[in-house]
Amino acid sequence: MRAIWKGAVSFGLVSIAVKLYSATEEKDIRFHQVHRTDGGRIKYQRTCSIDGEVVSYDDIAKGYDIGGGEMVILTDEDFSDLPLTTSRAIDVLEFVPADDIDPILFAKAYYLEPEGQAAKPYILLRDALQDADRVAIVKIAIRQREQLATLRVHEGVLVLNTMLWPDEVRTPDFGFLDEDIETRPAELAMASSLIDSMAGSFKPDEFTDNYQAALQEVIDAKVEGREVVQPEEADEAPAAAIDLMAALKASVERAKKARGEEAAPAKKAAKKAPAKKAAPAKKAAAPAKKAAKKSA
Repeated sequence: MRAIWKGAVSFGLVSIAVKLYSATEEKDIRFHQVHRTDGGRIKYQRTCSIDGEVVSYDDIAKGYDIGGGEMVILTDEDFSDLPLTTSRAIDVLEFVPADDIDPILFAKAYYLEPEGQAAKPYILLRDALQDADRVAIVKIAIRQREQLATLRVHEGVLVLNTMLWPDEVRTPDFGFLDEDIETRPAELAMASSLIDSMAGSFKPDEFTDNYQAALQEVIDAKVEGREVVQPEEADEAPAAAIDLMAALKASVERAKKARGEEAAPAKKAAKKAPAKKAAPAKKAAAPAKKAAKKSA
């Protein structure tokens, strides 16, 4: 891995020199835009919308549209004068319980590695965070942007998770939230039963990207000149108009079968069903016996 940032964690009067590494990487299969007939790469030129001339990188600046066709142009000097006091420091602001932070705020994760003689204070902060069962709220400037972030421990390493600012999270504004929609107790109980039947421990290695695997198979087949085998289609989701209770019951049965469990409710229902059907037959047989005695 290559460090993308160097600085220090400011922890009270303690300064811990660290390097920052991206903790994740995208595994998407990337494509280039090419000419369909000969496979040539498609190139794009940077042209000015006013004079139509091709513009080099040296002549490109950042512009802020203020409306009415007016543009404010900012230069590198304008950005260099901004007060990014945390440009080479990760300032610890406070320590909070991890549950206080809504996961919707998390953006990107980075590993922190101690640099030079900073291993001991690094481990001290790591162990203290684990003992306190808290995360550190910090500020950091990455690529000329100040960001709020957390410091937590993952597999013995300090992990920095950048976060969105509160005003960057949209408020859900959907019509159904204002409607008075009630769920029946039986429906809620069945939904809870479905959740229980599908409960488990999250193990990321058990899940795979089926689309990417199928796409890679297509690419490999193209390279080797083989015929592409169409994968089996997954079951379609039930339509919205389906009976909710029936769908929940069917889902519970399918979940139990998938786990190799016996469907106890279904067995009990099956035992009760024949008994109910037999009862009318006995009642019908009684008048027949009395009629036979009278005729005798």
